[in-house]
Amino acid sequence: AAAPGTPQAWRQHEGPRRVKRAWVIPPISVSENHKRIPHLLVQIKSDKQQPGGVIYSIKGPGVDEEPLGIFSIDKFSGKVFLNAMLDREENDRYRLRAFALDLGGVTLEDPTDLEIIVVDQNDNRPLFRQDVFTGHVVEGAEPGTCVMTVDATDADDPDTDNAALRYSILEQGAASMFSINATTGEICTARPGLDRETMGVYNLTVQAADMSGDGLTTTAMAVIYLEDINDNSPEFTKEEFSMEVEEQAAGVDVGKVFVHDKDLVGSPSWLAKYTILEGDPEGAFTIRTDPHTNDGVLSVVKPLDHEVRDRFELTVSVQNEQPLEPTAPPSPRALATVCVRVRDVNEAPVFRENPRRISVLEGTPPGTPITTYTASDPDTHQIQTLTYALLYDPADWLQLDPHAGTVRTKRELQHPSAFLQGGWYIALVLARDDAEPPLSATGTLSIEILEVNDHAPQLQTPAGVLCGRPGRGGTLLLGATDDDRPPHGAPFHFQLSPQQPQLARNWSITRFNVTHAVLAVLAELPEGPYSLPLLLRDSGTPPQEQQQLLNVSVCHCGRDGTCQDGVLAAATAGAGITLGALLIILGSILLLLVLVAVGAARVRGRRRALRKGLLERSRDDMRDNILNYDEQGGGEEDQDAYDINQLRHPELFSARAKPPVRRDAPLSSGTPLAPRKLPNSPSDIEDFINEGLEAADSDPSVPPYDTALIYDYEGSGSVASPLSSIVSSLTDEDQDYDYLSEWGPRFRRLADLYGH
Repeated sequence: AAAPGTPQAWRQHEGPRRVKRAWVIPPISVSENHKRIPHLLVQIKSDKQQPGGVIYSIKGPGVDEEPLGIFSIDKFSGKVFLNAMLDREENDRYRLRAFALDLGGVTLEDPTDLEIIVVDQNDNRPLFRQDVFTGHVVEGAEPGTCVMTVDATDADDPDTDNAALRYSILEQGAASMFSINATTGEICTARPGLDRETMGVYNLTVQAADMSGDGLTTTAMAVIYLEDINDNSPEFTKEEFSMEVEEQAAGVDVGKVFVHDKDLVGSPSWLAKYTILEGDPEGAFTIRTDPHTNDGVLSVVKPLDHEVRDRFELTVSVQNEQPLEPTAPPSPRALATVCVRVRDVNEAPVFRENPRRISVLEGTPPGTPITTYTASDPDTHQIQTLTYALLYDPADWLQLDPHAGTVRTKRELQHPSAFLQGGWYIALVLARDDAEPPLSATGTLSIEILEVNDHAPQLQTPAGVLCGRPGRGGTLLLGATDDDRPPHGAPFHFQLSPQQPQLARNWSITRFNVTHAVLAVLAELPEGPYSLPLLLRDSGTPPQEQQQLLNVSVCHCGRDGTCQDGVLAAATAGAGITLGALLIILGSILLLLVLVAVGAARVRGRRRALRKGLLERSRDDMRDNILNYDEQGGGEEDQDAYDINQLRHPELFSARAKPPVRRDAPLSSGTPLAPRKLPNSPSDIEDFINEGLEAADSDPSVPPYDTALIYDYEGSGSVASPLSSIVSSLTDEDQDYDYLSEWGPRFRRLADLYGH
């Protein structure tokens, strides 16, 4: 058995049970940090003493296991010693095994446990978990509002007072606005009156002490921030602000007004909102908040006019974006007066009526005043003179008085014109003042060229073909055009000439639509050409009318109401060619003949002998045979169209049957001329043709205008080719008759006949 020093513990006991109890060693307690070393802890003995003695040993942590060398035993006496200071915070107990052996190494006792308990000493200070604790609380918080909790730890035995901590506030300022729970370390507000604008941050020194506040201590910082609330209204830095702005300026900043707010800069409680209460009935100004400085920025949104108003006195108020907290002291709305002076500057002239619209009759003579287009100068407080000039006058129709602004016609205004847009002529007028620098303005002058009814309607096709039997193709559709624009054009009125009432017995005209009428035959008429004088009138104001001739060819009617013979219809359709068209055709032929004559005259001198020789040797008549072209004959191979003897001996045929008088001949007919003398030489051909043309125009007994006239042969020995050869050398593909349409309505029929 073993005991820590009492003889009773080492008494011998009888029986196995006493031996077992004697070998049991109770736990041994030793204080940490024991400084007297080596220190006897206990002496162990075995009841089984041997004559040679007992050998004792111990094993376990602190002996033969880490940490080594802390404990040792005297193997003969069984005394256990402490060889080093212990630290309870490192190891609070050691469990060893004790052995008893005889000298031969035989175990005398079963191994027993030896437990050494390290008794704690207060050798550790409390430690805060962080050096600085941070908390937040709104300003004006009620007492007892918890802000934060500080906490500390102690490495000593928590079951002893060595680790029993207590908290306290060592320093927080004179106000003592906060308190701390000694046991939990919770910091709360202690009294009312927290004001961020007065003190925004509180720095507290807190302490933790063990031994229930009487032992070791440590400190830390607790920083408490007050959160802002809107408990302060913004205030203007002064009661009146002065600014200046130029007139006619818009969208520019005039100036700033300044305010001060005690609340946290940049927070919603600090941000200001401005309002213009008075002095701006037209809404010419606006004010906004600068988000960085919280200043009010005054701007002009509508142009100001110095001549109308040169000074504005605005009343401006300011308040926060967020409403004040109910706990905030009430305060009146902050007001300030802003005086804005409008500075006078030179302004451009202004056309009060822009564009100016006027109406002028077409054909207005040059020099006619049509309007006075002037501008006004807004600078009534400055003496300035305006001058005017035409900036845009594409047709050069106008002239402008540079001082009075009177617009006159420079030349006659024509309609239609390429410079008109929908009947309107656009010009630009420039007005300029004499300031330094000068300013100008542009006015638009829109002139409506009014249509004047100065054109009578014209027949679209002054000729036509119809069947001479009433009710069976005996109608012809007539159309008309008018160069005037509405309302001076259609509807057109067609009627037979009132000067010849006898026409109404055989003809009638009825309206078809606003531009066409239908000519109808009332009685069966013989075939042949007819000239009907028609009166055409438009719907203008006043109306224009004109009498025109309609050339009508009456053909033989077939069963279906059309011309029976297509060839005859085609021939009679040619009868619709007007006198003007015939004259043009004859003039063209005459021009060709003149060119031929000129060419012949140049070589006549050299070839005179040759021509005479040819004439003497030739007994045959070299004159070309004249063909009747209004009869569809056999071409140049057909020699029966006319008897050539009529040209060789006209005096023999002059007394024959007189040709019928033309139905379209004038009422007063001239006396037919006597047979003319044949030309003696090719140079006389031109005079001969002109005489024949004049005779044909004045003689009613000759065939109609569009019937081929018989002239004379071209002379003997001409080096020029016959005209028929010139014409026959050109095919239809070589000719372009579209230009005839540009000569007017009377030539459209020719263009249709020859151009397609």
